[in-house]
Amino acid sequence: MCTSKHLISLGFTPDRFPAGTHICYIYNDDKRREEIISKFVESGLQNGEQVAYFTDTLPPEKIREHLSDMGVQLPSQTEQERLNIGTALETYCPDGTFIPERMLQTIRNMYTNSIEEGYTGARGTGEMSWALRDVPGAEHLIEYEAKINIVVREHPTTVVCQYDTRRFDGDTLFDVLNVHPMMIVGGQVVHNPYYTPPEDFLKKHLAKR
Repeated sequence: MCTSKHLISLGFTPDRFPAGTHICYIYNDDKRREEIISKFVESGLQNGEQVAYFTDTLPPEKIREHLSDMGVQLPSQTEQERLNIGTALETYCPDGTFIPERMLQTIRNMYTNSIEEGYTGARGTGEMSWALRDVPGAEHLIEYEAKINIVVREHPTTVVCQYDTRRFDGDTLFDVLNVHPMMIVGGQVVHNPYYTPPEDFLKKHLAKR
């Protein structure tokens, strides 16, 4: 599938970005995070996109309550497929194991299905703290993050990956920076100076194993 990437709103910044942008949000302020992510979800719904939220810290029903409290107009009962809120662990590790290619295929399918069903595109955000739960395969998290950059070239799902600085160590967060071309800083999306193209990063990363 080859697609042209149009510019979309992310909700929390006036700037527009190409559909399929892969963004990391490294944060330590839960209230500010809720504000930013709620705007990201809201703008996706307003743009006519299919939206997914993979939560690790709270059950899905609580996320719905938080989004509603933040002023997000949630889809009606007959339009529930517009906003999929699921648990991160069940999404990334449906059988208790993390297999990067399986989750990458989920991203491909999410985009393909959204277009086939008449949406303008797809976006998703995931709380990445599931990877700290001693899940088999979680050691491949950074490889997976690098490969997202390849997947979204042809299946431009816009992705925001949430990393809590209070839970992840410095080495992991530096790797996270290496594999996200864009990052959220002070409520704005900026080009990440630490980003390494996936082919180069994977070559170096895999050589260390």
